[in-house]
Amino acid sequence: MSNARRSDFDVTNSVQVSSPAAVLAAIQALFRPTWPALALQPLERAFGHFERLFAGQVSGFHGVDTTYHDRQHTLDITLAMARLLVAYERQPDPRGPLGGTRALVGVVTGLFHDVGYLRRADDSDVSNGAEFTRSHVSRGARFLGEYLPALGLSDWVPVATQIVHFTGYEVPFTQIEARVADRRDILAGHLLGTADMIAQMADRCYLEKCRDRLYAEFVLGGVALPLNQGYRQVKYASGLDLLRQTPEFIDDVRNKRLDREFHGVYRYLEVLYGGRNPYMEAIDRNLDYLRQILRSESWQLLRRRPPVFAAVPDPMSTMRGLMIGHIRKVWSTY
Repeated sequence: MSNARRSDFDVTNSVQVSSPAAVLAAIQALFRPTWPALALQPLERAFGHFERLFAGQVSGFHGVDTTYHDRQHTLDITLAMARLLVAYERQPDPRGPLGGTRALVGVVTGLFHDVGYLRRADDSDVSNGAEFTRSHVSRGARFLGEYLPALGLSDWVPVATQIVHFTGYEVPFTQIEARVADRRDILAGHLLGTADMIAQMADRCYLEKCRDRLYAEFVLGGVALPLNQGYRQVKYASGLDLLRQTPEFIDDVRNKRLDREFHGVYRYLEVLYGGRNPYMEAIDRNLDYLRQILRSESWQLLRRRPPVFAAVPDPMSTMRGLMIGHIRKVWSTY
């Protein structure tokens, strides 16, 4: 691993996670020795569809226009999911092996877990996919129900449309687990939810992306300034305010989600990296750096400007304009 990690590369600095082709190749290299008899053509077709879909080249859909949940975000999570699946399969567990088909479905579910942020052609009253922040997982489940049969995976629709909710907050986890009978499918869901959290928090530019991109999505999605019983609340006053609350968020995610609800499955990764976990190490580095900045209020230390992999021109300026307009509209009513 190189010390000079590039902004659109994974935690090992070996896979360009802004490139569908690079991520597909990395997953194929993991899957082939793990499940030699598994046909990977459905995975290749899914990646091709993902690339066209997020680029706005599929009829009935607009391309990705969110700046935090962009193409790189999804590909980074998908690679982490593949690594977790393979890591689990390579060590003994009383639940037994997942099997290649279940792993394939898990990766495809990861690949489309955030497709609910994409506007459909009939979403005429929506200006940006971030407006679906509160409902994007359910929208993604709808997409999986429509798309999996095209890959010959119709039998897996009831599973995928449930376990994708482990990446969100729309459905209580106990409810998901009550609906899914096979505990190996629940495990796949825990791996998916874990991949979603650890890959984004381990992103080299996670702090800048929270400040400059996620806050804007939270504004448009009704998360930053929510209505509560008719009163407007201020949950996040700015991108910097979001960062001030990020250490508490990370601690909560690690203790509640990763360790308790997902049963610490991130530890499986250690078998792939000689007892180390590069994702958790990167998260710790991000958190330590953020705490240093918070102590000194030296915000100029957050100076990275990573590229956005979206399908619209100048997505950062567009998102900022929409965010400012939304904030003005919200407060003009008070």
